[in-house]
Amino acid sequence: MFREYRAHDLDRYRMNMRDPHRQLEPVAQEIAVVEGALEVLREAGVLPHTRYDRDRMLAFREAVRRTFEIPWTAITPRMQRLLYAINAIARPRVMIAAGVFCGFTFICNAGAAVGPGACYQAADLVGVEIRPDEAARAQRNVRRIDPSGTARIVAADAVDFVASFPLPIDLLYLDADGAGGRGKAVYLDILRAAWPRLSTRALILAHNSVNAAGQLAEYLAFVRDPSRMHAGVNVAVDGEGLEVSLRSPWPGV
Repeated sequence: MFREYRAHDLDRYRMNMRDPHRQLEPVAQEIAVVEGALEVLREAGVLPHTRYDRDRMLAFREAVRRTFEIPWTAITPRMQRLLYAINAIARPRVMIAAGVFCGFTFICNAGAAVGPGACYQAADLVGVEIRPDEAARAQRNVRRIDPSGTARIVAADAVDFVASFPLPIDLLYLDADGAGGRGKAVYLDILRAAWPRLSTRALILAHNSVNAAGQLAEYLAFVRDPSRMHAGVNVAVDGEGLEVSLRSPWPGV
């Protein structure tokens, strides 16, 4: 089943990418928008329920605000909450995030399992960043939240990394940009490389499903094919969007 969720105020909800911690709306309104998205994900069969710890989420947000060096980001407060909530509900033992820049997009996923926002225990949470200098900054940021090493950053090409990853991947987050003008179309390359490694009913999250829909046309057609995915929702809590897909137990390739 494929569905869409669209917040009512997308035309008005905007952030300054160099001021990621600014509150853009009352917290109650942010929660309501994200709760609406989670409910559609539940109805579509992507998530089993919509419950997550709001206090832990805010503790995670405050820790990131205090400790992370973020030169800029397109991850809005709504998207931050949505990513945290999805991971808190799905509780992936193994998560890989491809294209993490300074680590903020990564910790929005991993923060449900490490640091002050932790609500479950994961086995391995990996952020992959192709640029070594940004991977080093991301690693420094993540260590301030998680000294244990459960959440970690590697400097690598995501396609190569996922193809040789030794563990079943429970959640794959995509936010990379391909070289040579490929841009967000590289998502499909990463997903295809990860396909044999995905666990049964793995979740795949793709950022920019709204503002980069043109570049993602082939990817979106792939994940919206019911022979491959059990269910999916294009979640537009902001102008960037997030495509959330649940792998079929018996997918075609």
